Amino acid sequence: MNPITAPNSQQSSTFLTHTQSVMAKRKRDNAPVGETGEKTKLTKKAKAPPSRNTPFKVGDGPVTIQIVAGSYDRVLHGITATIRPTTSTKKSKLAFPSSQDVDFADTFLFNAHASSIRCLALSPPSEPNSTQTQKVLLATGATDERVNVYSLSAHPPSSRSANDQKLLSSLTPRPILENHKNREVGALLHHTGNITRLAFPNRSKLLSASEDSTVAVTRSRDWALLHTFKCPVAKLQGRPSGDTAAHGAAPAGVNDFAVHPSNKIMISVSKGERCMRLWNLETGKKSRVLNFGRDALSECGEGKHSTGEARRIVWGSSGGEDEFAVGFDRDILVFGMDCKPRCRVMGDINTKIHEFSYIETGAGDETVLAVSTEDGRILLFSTDKEGLTAPRPPKENEKFPPTLSTAKLVAQLGGKEAGVVGRMKDFTVLPVENEEGQRLWYVVTGSSDGKLRVWQLQGGDIRVPGGDEKSRQVGKLLATYETQNRVTCVEAFIMIPRPEGVEESDYEFEDESDDDDSDSDDE
Repeated sequence: MNPITAPNSQQSSTFLTHTQSVMAKRKRDNAPVGETGEKTKLTKKAKAPPSRNTPFKVGDGPVTIQIVAGSYDRVLHGITATIRPTTSTKKSKLAFPSSQDVDFADTFLFNAHASSIRCLALSPPSEPNSTQTQKVLLATGATDERVNVYSLSAHPPSSRSANDQKLLSSLTPRPILENHKNREVGALLHHTGNITRLAFPNRSKLLSASEDSTVAVTRSRDWALLHTFKCPVAKLQGRPSGDTAAHGAAPAGVNDFAVHPSNKIMISVSKGERCMRLWNLETGKKSRVLNFGRDALSECGEGKHSTGEARRIVWGSSGGEDEFAVGFDRDILVFGMDCKPRCRVMGDINTKIHEFSYIETGAGDETVLAVSTEDGRILLFSTDKEGLTAPRPPKENEKFPPTLSTAKLVAQLGGKEAGVVGRMKDFTVLPVENEEGQRLWYVVTGSSDGKLRVWQLQGGDIRVPGGDEKSRQVGKLLATYETQNRVTCVEAFIMIPRPEGVEESDYEFEDESDDDDSDSDDE
């Protein structure tokens, strides 16, 4: 049975609140005869998980973005950024307004953890309902071994609530637009080590990785622990530079994992290991181990005295073919579905990497790989096979001559040219599309200097240039928000316009009885 889509006997009761189960019981008890059975029948239908690259349809009105930022200072920030056009646009070929204003407002501020927040994850919104508003689940992980879960409204605050809080905002240095539907749901204590990565592969499952060398699969309907993937602890072999394990101990823990969109394959990378592990999500067992070659590690700057461990991994595609990118300290290797390296990414750029993800350009199957760096930039690379740069000729008596091609640098956002000098710790790309089918991207970035920035990318900014055209500075900085805390991670989503005549419910996820349970089985 698929541990991502079906429960087993390893269910846990470590969820610290019973509010959700009580509310679910009340709804079942008050439901008319026959309603429960009919709903179960309908929700068993398989649904394809939505893609983060699916553009959000927008009209002529303002666009509201819910931003969530974690920090070293244990504070979880919730901010809305409302983007309003300041120039009138006619129904013409003009894609989007050339001038836009951004209004920030604080929606919540939680002292979420007892130590620094390391990772965030947002679920897809709940299904549209004619009688209820929609919700988004937020999971936060830190170095205190806890996973906190929050329920966020997917809609901007109502106009009535906004009017009620105008007086409060007038007394504070920054606007406050609190939404009483944003609340803490509870905490998960499945792990015994620091939380390193969180992800919602679909609306009903949460995956969490930890330094206890496990990846846990939790069901969001009742927060039961469905399955635990146990990764082996690396053997102690010397003391490579950068190793933070205790004296006499081996480094342990899962650095990152990535689930294929089909929900059938997962790849994980761990501390102290020069390899990656493939997992079969249908059987819940390890499929194979793929070692990184010494020549490939050498080209990526991971020599004999480095850890050689991968720190980040993401799935993507290029030229219509699936691929995945594995990130090290200062470079990235791109692998095809045959698990052979296609190219390296950074080339001659020598800077530390913090985060990266794939962006669909909207031009057929064309994608770019966006990489945030230590020097405050987001670099856009094309990993398409036709645009790769061949490796340089080997030097005399060179032990490991280069054998991998290099990805093409398309453009860069931020950096000194845009006044950004702090580390670009994390970013989120939100594609939007207007009524004419024209697309642009809002990019939300978080830096260690405590600033959140909202950028705008037009379609031509991320196109892959032909020939030998050099990379260029792209993007327009719309606004900057000062959190006064050192930002470590950022997530964001575009808020759904509030439907008229819909009652607000306390919790919508409780009725989604495994509507995604058969996703991977039917694909």
